[in-house]
Amino acid sequence: MSLFDLPLIQKTHAALPAKAAAARKLLGRPLTLSEKILYAHLSEGNAAKAYARGKDYVDFGPDRVAMQDATAQMALLQFMSAGIPKVAVPSTVHCDHLVVAEKDAKADLEGANEVNREVYDFLASVSSKYGIGFWKPGSGIIHQVVLENYAFPGGMMIGTDSHTPNAGGLGMIAIGVGGADACDVMAGMPWELAMPKLIGVKLTGKLSGWTSAKDVILKLAGLLTVKGGTGSIVEYFGEGCASLSATGKGTICNMGAEIGATTSIFPYDAATARYLKSTGRAEVAASADGVADELRADREVEMEPAKYFDKVLEIDLTSLEPHINGPFTPDRAFPLSAFAKAVKENGWPEKLSAGLIGSCTNSSYEDLSRVAEIARNAQAKGLKARSALLVTPGSEGVRATIARDGILSALEGMGAGVFANACGPCIGQWKRGDVKKGERNSIVTSFNRNFTARNDGNPETHAFVASPEMVAAFALAGSITFNPTTDTIDGVRLDPPKGDELPAKGFLPDTTGFAAPAADGAKVAVAIRPDSDRLQALSAFPPPVAAKYKNMPLLLKAKGKCTTDHISMAGPWLKFRGHLDNISNNMLIGAINAWGGQANKVKNALTGAESEVPKAARDYKAKGLGWVVVGEENYGEGSSREHAAMEPRHLGGLLILVKSFARIHETNLKKQGMLAMTFANPTDYDRILEGDRFSLDIADLAVGKPVSLAVAHLDGRTEVLAVKHTMNEPQLAWFRAGGALNIIAGKKPG
Repeated sequence: MSLFDLPLIQKTHAALPAKAAAARKLLGRPLTLSEKILYAHLSEGNAAKAYARGKDYVDFGPDRVAMQDATAQMALLQFMSAGIPKVAVPSTVHCDHLVVAEKDAKADLEGANEVNREVYDFLASVSSKYGIGFWKPGSGIIHQVVLENYAFPGGMMIGTDSHTPNAGGLGMIAIGVGGADACDVMAGMPWELAMPKLIGVKLTGKLSGWTSAKDVILKLAGLLTVKGGTGSIVEYFGEGCASLSATGKGTICNMGAEIGATTSIFPYDAATARYLKSTGRAEVAASADGVADELRADREVEMEPAKYFDKVLEIDLTSLEPHINGPFTPDRAFPLSAFAKAVKENGWPEKLSAGLIGSCTNSSYEDLSRVAEIARNAQAKGLKARSALLVTPGSEGVRATIARDGILSALEGMGAGVFANACGPCIGQWKRGDVKKGERNSIVTSFNRNFTARNDGNPETHAFVASPEMVAAFALAGSITFNPTTDTIDGVRLDPPKGDELPAKGFLPDTTGFAAPAADGAKVAVAIRPDSDRLQALSAFPPPVAAKYKNMPLLLKAKGKCTTDHISMAGPWLKFRGHLDNISNNMLIGAINAWGGQANKVKNALTGAESEVPKAARDYKAKGLGWVVVGEENYGEGSSREHAAMEPRHLGGLLILVKSFARIHETNLKKQGMLAMTFANPTDYDRILEGDRFSLDIADLAVGKPVSLAVAHLDGRTEVLAVKHTMNEPQLAWFRAGGALNIIAGKKPG
């Protein structure tokens, strides 16, 4: 762990009291923590306007940008095309997504370096050239590395990954975005966001037994569902916060993405300070101590939260049970006491085929320390894992430290295999050999998402999300119906773990994983081979032509959940994340067609023949036709991957029309010059028929004004539907320019 950006942090803290006071005076009331940080990061300076939550768009000036290797490729290709010599704010790239988990840490990392050499060299060179810090493969998962090195109380950052809010565990407003948003900030331009609503979650009591911080967010996901936090910041407060570790708070904030939250945040407290000091950042803790009152909600807010939050929930940590969520969605929540019954009633496979511990959500020292305690307890009683148990450390610093402290050997003694410090199975980078595709089985992970086929590509893998402790217990029993609070294994009762919040001897630093940028980036060359199938230089998308928005064919009417995994799959497709044309061959191949109920099978409106989705789109594009996709609720839920927006744009899509959007995906579509619209009457989704053609007048587009969409059916009837958009004037300018990047390239700072 290292100390970065101390002057920036101290400057941010020094300015916070005055900025908070200005906002407090303007609003005429006490402030939540979220409001203090948001108003302190207005690009305009001290607050001059009271922004309406959920309505007003606001320009912010984040302190830093973080990118992971899968999304960084496209983000940096866009940044390069803007012609700007150096990033305007501290920025980093983290190589964590492209490492396939198959054998063990050493072999898998060697394989990744060989297979991805071209991409890693590109990312390293472009980072060096443009002033970006570069974290090499094996250094760790982006959000864990950020928490250990960059996150700070009262700061604001954006990251090209939906789990960027992990940094909220240290009291930072950290928001997941697409690469085009990252380009705005790296180019020195304001970053736009609708002023979020605020959900307050009061924590009381204290965790005990088998319950952990993970269970807070698993329960909350059940309460709010995958869209309950959309457009909102979840702010935690109450005396229960102080009993949680900094990394435990990070876990909770990380999985806020699964309820659609813009971000989540905890107040600064003694646990935050302990973590900062343990990771070599005592100076940051000292700086935060100087403004500690401004790094939590005002006292009046905590006393009467209903007056200041848009919604308030309360969770009693003392009575909270361990939870298990799934399968196939992260918001189907079961308390442990009810889970075995649910498994049997639903006919889910009881035998556990694999337990997986790690990911950006649960790979901290404390997580692995608690699992190691379970392992030692089990071994002392003659028990070993009866299911495959796979562990992913969050960073090289964590891995080296748990090796020194005997935690790694305890895990291995339990029967666990240890993968590289990377995302691996969490994002589909799991080369699994024990189960065939189509074979029904159950896995339990300490990850964040469990969409169909996400982890191993098998739609029959029933993936459940739980705490690392519960994953370990299930693996020892070999069954997901095991309850460690009431059941025994061969007559043996497992003891609930306590673990260590932080290493008594401190963390061992990663001395080789970080590469600083060149002092003179102008001397660094970035090469992309013309024949590369991994990297492709970008060309600007053209401005809209009114005539193309007439008689647009329907490419696909998606039925049910359509996440970014359905729109642009990960797994083996990750290798094409820097090549827009190649990765576009996965566009919408996971979406379920409303007619026929199958994936990647649509009728070509020009030929009448059955077709794969990307093939039909390419055919329409070749004929000069723009096309339309229709979808249901929370369309684009899940990852921040802007490929899910760029691929439709690249293949000729003009309009995505749905019942409702997930926040990041809607913004990504707008950034790329796509029309993102919703039905004024959601039941009009049912009026869309196979073979429909769509027409609208883009001259009618105006802020806050509904648009008339003509829908021509094959039987000769034409219906006119009212559709809505959320574009403001700057976003309309993105559309008219053909995409936000075209504006950035034309407005270079200086």
